Amino acid sequence: MREFRIGTRGSPLALWQANWVRERLFQGYAHLRVSLIKIKTKGDKLIDVNLATVGGKGLFVKEIEEGLLEGRIDLAVHSMKDVPVQMPEGLDIRFITRREDPRDVLISRDRLTLEELPSGAKIGTSSLRRRAQLLAYRSDLHIIPLRGNVDTRVRKMDIMGLDAIVLAAAGVKRMKIGGRISQFISPEVCIPAIGQGALGIETRIADDEINQYLSIIDHEPTHTSIMAERAFLRKLEGGCQVPIGACGSISDQGRLTLKGFVGDLDGRKLIKGGIEGEMGKAEELGTALAENLLSQGADKILKELYGKEIARPS
Repeated sequence: MREFRIGTRGSPLALWQANWVRERLFQGYAHLRVSLIKIKTKGDKLIDVNLATVGGKGLFVKEIEEGLLEGRIDLAVHSMKDVPVQMPEGLDIRFITRREDPRDVLISRDRLTLEELPSGAKIGTSSLRRRAQLLAYRSDLHIIPLRGNVDTRVRKMDIMGLDAIVLAAAGVKRMKIGGRISQFISPEVCIPAIGQGALGIETRIADDEINQYLSIIDHEPTHTSIMAERAFLRKLEGGCQVPIGACGSISDQGRLTLKGFVGDLDGRKLIKGGIEGEMGKAEELGTALAENLLSQGADKILKELYGKEIARPS
């Protein structure tokens, strides 16, 4: 039996995620040998740079994908919200884990909610998606750029004199600091990032052996929801440079519901929408929702931000 090598970033959250996948493999196949290989990505090195200015999505996966293509690792564990919709030739995200809570959360110094924060409160986040939606909800807030690991951002809240920070619920829970949460922010206020809360397992398409083992990790309802979200993002040609969000869910009756938005940088314009349909048509639903938002004016927002036209449905 060969050893399966998992490629992962070296942050505490990334290591937790990789170890979680390793434990799932051990539970299914006690005889496996599985090791972790830490790989530093460009996103990890550019710790003081706004990711939206240097490429955004892909900054946390490129070097790990190179390890896959070169045979130095056998699988990679990613936060799905970091994975670009276009995959390198020969690689694919075939397996997606059961989703943790996809919502954003507020952590405030005085345990105030978003509604209770005083006018002019300083909120730390570098996410343009969060910035746009928070300002649309409360234009009197001051959004302060903030990067770093989960624990780093919590620490910076005090160092920088911030009133609150906004993080993904999944990361906060996985790092065992859920007790710091002041509020789970409703998706009606802040639609999550595409893929937020789920882990994606990337492998070489031709590696039949490892792909067979990993099938036990895939969670079909989550996988289906994220297929719809990524189709939505693909149609909009979106990345971290644009405020875009979407979140899908599967009902007990097997129906897929997808909600999404496109906004400008300051939250003055938010185009929102939703769609529902059969699970088996996830990608078609994601594309259809994107086309609906484009026809409502999202195309104008994207043209301003991208400087180019985005194809609208004919």
